[in-house]
Amino acid sequence: MYELIQVTDRTFYIESPAKIGLVRLDETDVCLIDSGNDKDAGRRVRKLLDERGWRLTAIYNTHSNADHIGGNRYLQAQTGCRVFAPGVECAFTRRPELEPAFLYGGYPCRDLRHKFLLAQESDAEPLTAEELPEGLEAIGLPGHFFDMVGYRTADDVVFLADCLSSAETLEKYRVSFVYDVAAYLETLEMVKGLSARMFVPAHAPATEDVSELAQLNIDTVHEVAEKIVGLCAEPRSFEGILQRVFADYGLRMTFEQHALVGSTVRSYLSWLRDAGRVGIEFEDNVLLWRQA
Repeated sequence: MYELIQVTDRTFYIESPAKIGLVRLDETDVCLIDSGNDKDAGRRVRKLLDERGWRLTAIYNTHSNADHIGGNRYLQAQTGCRVFAPGVECAFTRRPELEPAFLYGGYPCRDLRHKFLLAQESDAEPLTAEELPEGLEAIGLPGHFFDMVGYRTADDVVFLADCLSSAETLEKYRVSFVYDVAAYLETLEMVKGLSARMFVPAHAPATEDVSELAQLNIDTVHEVAEKIVGLCAEPRSFEGILQRVFADYGLRMTFEQHALVGSTVRSYLSWLRDAGRVGIEFEDNVLLWRQA
């Protein structure tokens, strides 16, 4: 873990729970794509940089989930590097308590205020094309989170952030976190048609071709959607639907999983309602979902 993997002469990634990209800008200066999940990840990255005599000038975050911005604060304090994040992700990076609050739908209790959902704040700036180094291009990847982006390097390596789950993860869990199902499917269709020298998803193996994995993710989204529609054959509350999703997919309920999978199931229900496939009714002041 935290091994530096060279892809091209100037593009690397650090093998970690959420892969970290590293791009050499010249003989001494480098930038990172994301920073890992916590202060310890930041220390490990700093050690890799120091061993090679590289100077960190900037971190370009793909999105604001804690496992991608957790090393920001440490690295920024140690190196003085700048941090950039796209769109709404910049606000979440500056005020990371927004992530557990968003997932929970209110003030998060201590069960959700931990490093896996709550990173330390960092002094992030809005990502603009003008702030990108020459040859680094941002690619919009909305759907998994609000304004997530990937990056294509000058030597044609594409970092895909969290838009793809690995085949093993899908087989084990089925329900991967999605904020906007419609946007996520559009992103997956776009990614399926991309070509590059190498693709580096954050949570799947690096590969020269992502089309098959992208299609597997698309198929799984539709499978989960059909599961939820089927559960609405008789009117059910959200909690009733969530309980059946956990039971049918063999998932284990924890407070964190209730927030993460629960948020995703709500996103599916919103998408299905907007598409006219499920409706709602109220019974004894309880919101029930049913097939339309």
